Amino acid sequence: MTKKKVALLTTVLTLVFLMLLFLLPESIVGSRQENMLLFAPKLLFLAITAAITTAFLLILIFKRDFLSGQINTFKRYKHLLKQMVRRDFVARYRKSVLGVLWSLLNPLLTMIVMTIVFSYMFRFQIENFPVYLLGGLLLYNFFNESTTLAMGSVIASEGIIKKIYVPKYIFPLARVISSFTNLLFSFIAFLLVFIVTGVPFKWTMLLLPIPIIYTFVFALGVSMLMSSLTVFFRDLRHLYGVLLVLWMYMTPLFYPVSFIPEWFMPIYVLNPLFHFVDYFRNLALWGTVPDLWSNMVCIGFSLASLSVGVYVFMSKQDRYILYL
Repeated sequence: MTKKKVALLTTVLTLVFLMLLFLLPESIVGSRQENMLLFAPKLLFLAITAAITTAFLLILIFKRDFLSGQINTFKRYKHLLKQMVRRDFVARYRKSVLGVLWSLLNPLLTMIVMTIVFSYMFRFQIENFPVYLLGGLLLYNFFNESTTLAMGSVIASEGIIKKIYVPKYIFPLARVISSFTNLLFSFIAFLLVFIVTGVPFKWTMLLLPIPIIYTFVFALGVSMLMSSLTVFFRDLRHLYGVLLVLWMYMTPLFYPVSFIPEWFMPIYVLNPLFHFVDYFRNLALWGTVPDLWSNMVCIGFSLASLSVGVYVFMSKQDRYILYL
């Protein structure tokens, strides 16, 4: 399929999904009359993400030989992926006195500092603020770390790429998995905060892997996209750092959602991390299972990110060698 055909297919699918989503009952999407300002942009964005994902899947179906070849290649090089993840993990704590314990101490110390600052200086009235704060930081820090490390992964592997053939997506994928491993250790710190602060455990915490998986898939897509673009535009590494700061303040990590002005909410809800963090807190703090609409939004963001990231990475990878 040519790029023009892909663009046309995506446009048509967007219109189709937009009409289908608009016909969903209010029991799923909520009252349209009361929340139209929030409903309209989220509906449009969800239609676009669904269209992008569907178009990407159709491309894979039309290129089944290419897909099967990539799967076989991955199987041959999966041992290299394991070695790279192990290398990153060992390098992270090399010559450190406390070693892997820093994966527990870092989120705990950060939580203590931010709890003091925002609980007493700014006085946000949030119930169980330490758990509220750490729940958001867990997902944001994983996204921040994984995408930042993955950005330069292809460039940092210049020596390997120029000498032997290696599937290039291995490099950003290894960085994301390495950061995910760190997230799992930080999750232990999250459970310790529950015990220390006396917050009761709820059965919905068994579903916490769901928002974590959503965040992982979304981060992988962004990592693939940014690692590809950075090969051609090295300045992105500096611009992305600024974007991450903005992204942090656009995500309700240390302040309540009610702090956001109503007129800004239609833009605010387009932030994928807002939905992932809110999903995580609903399960951990409030003991409620997000509805179908919330899952559709999270799945849409995650799959659209992965589709765009993989498409851009795979379509540009043959040109990497010319810019390294």
